[in-house]
Amino acid sequence: MIWLQSPFMKIAIVEDDINLRKSLEAAFAERDDYEVVSFKSAKDALKRLDESFELIVTDLTMPFMDGLEFLRELNGKYEAIVITGNATLNKAIEALRLGAKDFLQKPFEIETLIEAIERAKRVAQTMKNVPKIAPIKHKEAAKDEFFVVSSPALERPRQVALRSAKTDASVMLLGESGVGKEIFAGFIHFNSSRNEKPFVPINMAALPEALVESELFGYEKGAFTDAQTSKPGRFEEASGGTLFLDEIAEMPYNLQAKILRAIQEKKIRRLGGAKDIEIDVRLISATNQNIGEAIKEGRFREDLYYRLNTIEIAIPPLRERKEEILPLAEATLLQFCERYGLDKKRFSKAAKEELLSYRWYGNIREMISVCERSAIISEGEEISPNDLFLQARGGAKNIDSLEKELLIQALEEANGDKEEAAKLLGMRIADFELKYAKHKINV
Repeated sequence: MIWLQSPFMKIAIVEDDINLRKSLEAAFAERDDYEVVSFKSAKDALKRLDESFELIVTDLTMPFMDGLEFLRELNGKYEAIVITGNATLNKAIEALRLGAKDFLQKPFEIETLIEAIERAKRVAQTMKNVPKIAPIKHKEAAKDEFFVVSSPALERPRQVALRSAKTDASVMLLGESGVGKEIFAGFIHFNSSRNEKPFVPINMAALPEALVESELFGYEKGAFTDAQTSKPGRFEEASGGTLFLDEIAEMPYNLQAKILRAIQEKKIRRLGGAKDIEIDVRLISATNQNIGEAIKEGRFREDLYYRLNTIEIAIPPLRERKEEILPLAEATLLQFCERYGLDKKRFSKAAKEELLSYRWYGNIREMISVCERSAIISEGEEISPNDLFLQARGGAKNIDSLEKELLIQALEEANGDKEEAAKLLGMRIADFELKYAKHKINV
């Protein structure tokens, strides 16, 4: 993320609606603390964005490249605020997962947008003098302290993870994005006999398809134009330890046969290499997708699935682990206060109530983001609901309405067939039935 010390903030507005774009330009033209450059499409913006920009305000529904794809391309380089007139649950969740800090629904008052921008500015001003240090992870190395607290919903998965750690069996972790799958993978590794060896994670969704093979298997000097030296891949780096393949469903299909061979033969070959290299790696994989559907659609090899899925562990979302919410939030808040050299802060009673009632569709990852921002922008020792700003992130009431809308849309597409609607949403029929009853839907 890039923030410059300047008397004003330079903002990019990416909006295909010319009327709204011109309205925003006119509103900001009256202020001397912002410089605004507007773009009619994400592709136009990508051509001209540079280090002078500090914040992106982007629509979601745009031709050629939508806002979600745009956020993926930005890859966290800029702070982002999302605006949209067609909010669905899936879009709201994905925008938050891709790093959007605020999510505003059209129509909105210009002052609402200004408030969101001012919050981003306050965070930037606090953070600009903070030394760069490794991001906080919940107890990644202390094997007995991975979980601040364990709720009843988490206890069975935790026990299965602990038992699987005593073996070298492949484990597949299932659960929503941000639910803590890497924490579980680390928990398994550090409770295993391999805990003195490397734990090497790789996120398949974060890598361009062309780079996945070289990242996993490495390459020899001269294997391709930019290969000036030889480089070991993640399989070699993890030798003797654990390789964690996150978002495994995003793995290119043509690479899956090579992964299967590596598992079966315990050998890999670098790109451009002439000989096999023996490996000793324990594999843990994870996905937030329905692998069964991916197999049916021909996107994932069934034989690889069975090799990776000796033990399956489903991790429930944070909203089903109510007992963990406050202990996690309080521990994370203290970590950020220490990290930024702030006085210790605490959540007010009203803020705690909001934390408990919020739906946390971004799970632990979203909670970390909320705690970091509230630690920085709150002015006193006590954090209020306004400091959390959960409503702009799609507060509980708002997210519930989006969830209901999404279920109704799926049912309409499926002509009222609940099983088919559940498949469209990638949900189990039992979960669909629960949400159907909760929202009192009659379609």
